[in-house]
Amino acid sequence: MGKMTEEDRLMRRINQRFMKGVMNYKLIEEGDRILVGLSGGKDSLALLELLAQRSRIYKPKFSVVAAHVVMKNIAYESDQTYLLEYAESLGVPYVCYETEFDPSTDTRKSPCFLCSWNRRKALFTVAKEQGCNKIALGHHMDDILETLLMNMTFQGAFSTMPPRLVMRKFDMTIIRPMCLVHEADLKEMAALRGFRKQVKNCPYEKDSHRSDMKEVLARLEAMNPEARYSLWGSMNNIQHDMLPVEEDDSLK
Repeated sequence: MGKMTEEDRLMRRINQRFMKGVMNYKLIEEGDRILVGLSGGKDSLALLELLAQRSRIYKPKFSVVAAHVVMKNIAYESDQTYLLEYAESLGVPYVCYETEFDPSTDTRKSPCFLCSWNRRKALFTVAKEQGCNKIALGHHMDDILETLLMNMTFQGAFSTMPPRLVMRKFDMTIIRPMCLVHEADLKEMAALRGFRKQVKNCPYEKDSHRSDMKEVLARLEAMNPEARYSLWGSMNNIQHDMLPVEEDDSLK
């Protein structure tokens, strides 16, 4: 048996964490038709490869479709030819869908939220057209932990992006199969695969706190190398008796 290369070790680690997330949270079932939101970034490109490879394994049998949403009023130049050829190289059908949004229609929400929500609605539309019952998004463990920290800091809520979310209003389930995969590993994979970067020039990007939370997560890991696992575990270890609870005035 040949000696494993660094690339072999990396891909084995990614695949192990990918499969652990899929199995732990029951993300894929027999007969699923899964739409992958293909933004063109490293995470969505990696997700498409991982799902395409997994779909060729006998059980459970499922199929994959890739969809790229173009937001016409945002300066994000996607290489359509590259994305199409990448999907085809994996044996996955590719769909491009164009839409736009007007940030003045709801000034209570940030433009980032409105853009994200309209992209999500576009994916729902494409998923229905393609006969899909699930939408897979490329969020990894770092994304989920950063969202947890953001929601606690700015929303006063202990919440984040769950690995599996049933959207009953749209009769659709959102899954995040890379929920246990580390961003550092995906960066290495992107370099090895030579993923092409898309040109991103979002006028609202400066309004996001995500980059700040990346620094917070890095600081926490500097203090405790196991910090990410402690944060993840805390979401399943909520000790209600040790938390302050406001009394219900209606019971007085």
